[in-house]
Amino acid sequence: MDRAPGLSARLKLTLSYAGFLMLAGTLLLGAVWVFLLRYVPDRATLIDATDNGTHGVFPIRSGLLHVFAPRAAAVLAFLLVFGLVGGWILAGRMLSPLTRITDAARTAASGSLSHRIQLEGREDEFRELADAFDAMLARLEAHVAEQQRFAANASHELRTPLAITQTLLDVARNDPAQDRGELVDRLHAVNSRAIDLTEALLVLSRADQRSFPREPVDLSLLAEEATETLLPLAEKRGVAIETSGPATRALGSHPLLLQLTTNLVHNAIVHNLPERGTVWVKAGVRPGTAVLTVENSGENLSPQLVSTLTEPFQRRTERIRNDHAGVGLGLAIVKSIAQAHDGTLTLTPRAAGGLRVTVELPAAQPQTGR
Repeated sequence: MDRAPGLSARLKLTLSYAGFLMLAGTLLLGAVWVFLLRYVPDRATLIDATDNGTHGVFPIRSGLLHVFAPRAAAVLAFLLVFGLVGGWILAGRMLSPLTRITDAARTAASGSLSHRIQLEGREDEFRELADAFDAMLARLEAHVAEQQRFAANASHELRTPLAITQTLLDVARNDPAQDRGELVDRLHAVNSRAIDLTEALLVLSRADQRSFPREPVDLSLLAEEATETLLPLAEKRGVAIETSGPATRALGSHPLLLQLTTNLVHNAIVHNLPERGTVWVKAGVRPGTAVLTVENSGENLSPQLVSTLTEPFQRRTERIRNDHAGVGLGLAIVKSIAQAHDGTLTLTPRAAGGLRVTVELPAAQPQTGR
């Protein structure tokens, strides 16, 4: 934005310091004149030497003014110079932290987010501003790095089905005798995976933008709905699902919270024991908070591995090549939806094996009648 040139803050402070100093000096000299020289007589008075042993003529007001005025002007001139020089130095020292903050802002605007101000000294307004700016830069750097990593991973994941499709088409072109039905089935599977990944990316983007209305949503009903939807998958994999908990009303988007619950239950079913696995889905209420907990049996997980599961395209194990392997965005979407609802997501490995996922969301205010 183009702005008209103006006085710098340092010059303004310097002029302010000098102006206040001149004003104080003028008031002081005025006070001397009003409260001291006013008692000096305008006419010369002879002093009787016989009264107090002194002799001579008592000074008059005009004589004192003639002597006082040049020296008062000299004092004011000195105060002006002293105020300008001293004010310039003081203003520079006072504004030096602001200069460092400005330089850091320009460095960040040029694309370098790794620079930090790290302003030393005791706590004051400038240090508080510098610390807040450093924290903002750290968040921006982490966000940009996450976005770049996400874009790279998304590009890689989307490129994989496209490359497979291209390979299948090339093989079909070079081998006209190949079974067309098998080719269509494989192309259908690859295309379905690409569609699932695209839809997951759209859900993740929508959650990040927070562009959704909020309304009271019962998490216990969402858990039952997600369980009924995924029950055929659970029966196919030999996994039992147990749901419990009272009515738990959270404030948020019904479609997004249903997506969150479905992703958690789906993830618990897929990453479970090969046989006789169990998934526990529980809704509960804490003061001001609606809680949804999904646990599953499974292999023992290290805390280091669990801490990475919410990153996009991170999987608990190597990719399982079946129709329900997922695209590596399930828990990332859950985390994004929880944060968009001002909630929290906690992942904890179970001592008996498997994972416990806890989502805490702001509770909806209970409806009260008249």
